[in-house]
Amino acid sequence: MEVVTQKTAQTSIKPVKYLSPWAIARRKFLRNKIAMVSFVFLMFVIIVSFLAPYITTQDIVKVNIGQMSLDPSGDHWLGTDKSGRDVYTRLLYGGRVSLLVGISCTLFVIVLGTIVGAVAGYFGGSVDNALMRFTDFVLNFPFLVFVIVLKTIFINVSGLWILILVIGALSWGGIARVVRSKILAEKENEYVLASISIGCSPAKIIMKHLLPNVLSTIIVQATIVFAGMIVAESGLSYLGFGVPAEIPSWGNMLSFANEPDVLQSKPWMWVPPALAITLTILSINFVGEGIKDALNPKSRR
Repeated sequence: MEVVTQKTAQTSIKPVKYLSPWAIARRKFLRNKIAMVSFVFLMFVIIVSFLAPYITTQDIVKVNIGQMSLDPSGDHWLGTDKSGRDVYTRLLYGGRVSLLVGISCTLFVIVLGTIVGAVAGYFGGSVDNALMRFTDFVLNFPFLVFVIVLKTIFINVSGLWILILVIGALSWGGIARVVRSKILAEKENEYVLASISIGCSPAKIIMKHLLPNVLSTIIVQATIVFAGMIVAESGLSYLGFGVPAEIPSWGNMLSFANEPDVLQSKPWMWVPPALAITLTILSINFVGEGIKDALNPKSRR
C-alpha cells in the first residue's frame, strides 16, 4: 500500500513548464487591459491609414469651389474644408503621412542612437568622450531654428524624406545616452570578459552579447520616440515648416483650419485631426507603459 501511495503521489506531480523572459513579458502585456486596448486602437489607425487608397475614392488635392465648407452629411461624413475637399478622406491620408514620418524617424533615431551609444559605452576613453561631446552638441542644438534653415536651403527639393532626415538627425541624442549607460553597466559582467578573453571582436560582442541584453530598454524608448516624432511632425506642419502643403497630414489639416471663423463655427475641420493626434499619442504612450511594465521583472502584474 505504501508503494502504491508513493507511485500515485509521484505521478500526480506535474513538471513545471519553463517560460522564457520574453514569454513572461508577453503574458504580462496581454493581461494589461489599458495597453491591449491602446494597442488594438493603434493597429486600427495604422491599418486604416495605410489602406486609405482602397477605402476612400475622393480626391485629396482637387479644389471644388461648389462644395466649400459643407457640414457633415451622408456624402461627406466629416464635411469639407475651405477648398471643398473631403475632410474624412484627408484625415485618412493625413494619418498615412503622419504615421509614415513617425515610424521612419523612429527607425532612424533608434538605429543611429543605438550605434553611437553602444560604441561609446563599449570602447570608453577618448572614443566615448568624442562621441558624447558630439551628442551634447546635437542635444543642445536649436531644433526649430535648424529645421527652418534647412527648409529654406532645400526649398526646391522639399519633401517627406528631407523632413525625416532633419528630424531624425536632431533627435537621436537621448537614445544614445540611454544605450551608453546600459552598455557601460553590462560590459562589466563576466560573460563579456569571457568573450574578450577568447578573442571575440568588439563588433561581435556588441551585436551578440550586449545589445540583446539592452533590447528591452531600446524597445521602451522606441515607443516614447514614436510619440515624440508624431508630435514633432504635427507641430512643424502646423507652423508651415513640416510636410509640404500639397501633401495632407494631420498637422497640415490643423494649419489650414487655423482661422477664427473655422475654430468657432466649423469644428469638423479641426476636431478630427486634433482627436486623431491626441488619441494616437495616448495609445502609443499606454502601449509603451505596458511594454515597460511587462519587461520589468519586479512587476507584479
